[in-house]
Amino acid sequence: MTYCVAIKLNAGLVFLSDSRTNAGLDQISSFRKMMVYENTGDRFMVLLSAGNLSISQSVREILQVTKLPCAEEGGEALTIWNATSMFDVARVLGAAVRRIYDRDGESLQRAGVDFNVSLILGGQIKGEGMRLFQVYSAGNFIEATAETPYFQVGESKYGKPVLDRVITPTTPLDEAAKCALVSMDSTLKSNLSVGLPLDLVVYEVDQFASEKIVCIDEHNPYFRMLHESWGERLRQVFDSIEDPAWNGRATEVPLRVDPIRSQHLKKITSPDEKLI
Repeated sequence: MTYCVAIKLNAGLVFLSDSRTNAGLDQISSFRKMMVYENTGDRFMVLLSAGNLSISQSVREILQVTKLPCAEEGGEALTIWNATSMFDVARVLGAAVRRIYDRDGESLQRAGVDFNVSLILGGQIKGEGMRLFQVYSAGNFIEATAETPYFQVGESKYGKPVLDRVITPTTPLDEAAKCALVSMDSTLKSNLSVGLPLDLVVYEVDQFASEKIVCIDEHNPYFRMLHESWGERLRQVFDSIEDPAWNGRATEVPLRVDPIRSQHLKKITSPDEKLI
């Protein structure tokens, strides 16, 4: 399994992925889930992948050579390197996914293996704003909006709550990177199928290049500090919340009050009683 998250902000883009894959308890290994495509001054794109490793590796391998026919007769075929919009790059990626399905889908089905791949594609091409897409196994895709400024693939449930509470389009880049790392730390804490090292990329709007690319392992001082601080602060906040009062002691926030629209749970105390 894996966990990848990508965040689209007014100030730029943040991408984070782990590197663990497994096919059972004794088949755990590391494969990077992130690819960076950069033509400085013209385009900057990042691809994140989750799902069946053989499928995602095949998709990434043929993505750079996949071509879509030009709508105009005699025009140049569309690739990720000459597309004039991220939407067209997403179309090329979808075509690559479908090409691998056409090649391997039937064989995988006979072997009892689902065609399972989830992808996130984000970046910016000169002449348009930043865009972020999630691409599914069928090659179709959706785009991030101001209301949904991030996408996750893989083991997403553990890291989602902090993203929902913190991330908005106006969140600063460094704060969003910190939030993504907290999201990943929460996932690492709760799921053994996600593991270090991590790949983090931060892209600033209209730069069409990035040097903010880092590999984070268990010795990384910032991530170790974040891991320890987040755990300690969570415990402090938890301890600061008043315990529920059951023994009749005075409290401004009683737990047991009569619900407005419901009733307290009824106990069954004899064989003759009915729930309804």
